[in-house]
Amino acid sequence: MAVLLALLALPLLGLAGCGLNEQSPDLFVLTRTGQGQSLTLLVNDGGTIRCNGGASKSLPDPMLLVARDLANSLNSDAKAKLRIPAGAGTVFSYTVKLSDGTISFPDTAARSRNDLAQAEQFALQAAQGPCGLSG
Repeated sequence: MAVLLALLALPLLGLAGCGLNEQSPDLFVLTRTGQGQSLTLLVNDGGTIRCNGGASKSLPDPMLLVARDLANSLNSDAKAKLRIPAGAGTVFSYTVKLSDGTISFPDTAARSRNDLAQAEQFALQAAQGPCGLSG
């Protein structure tokens, strides 16, 4: 009887292991250029971030939620391939690559677009937080 139960359990063990090696998708790649050091952030839906091509680091849960919200809110702009040219007073330029496209904008665009301001804020918090950079 014990042998029969063990044999019946084998397929269940195989099912339990399915999908454990699946990787979470990337939410976006955010690049900031301009004055000072460039910054590149690769944010993964599994809760990790790679800073300037370095090793993956843990992204705190509140920041992961912000990143997910940001990816969702920028998605329609990515589909439309939003491009806002840099103008007078631009210090930093941003590019955000999402699964549905890429957007680019100067820091001055955040004055009129809350979602772009959130992208800038996320970049600053990620640089100073998990990335351990000066900003």
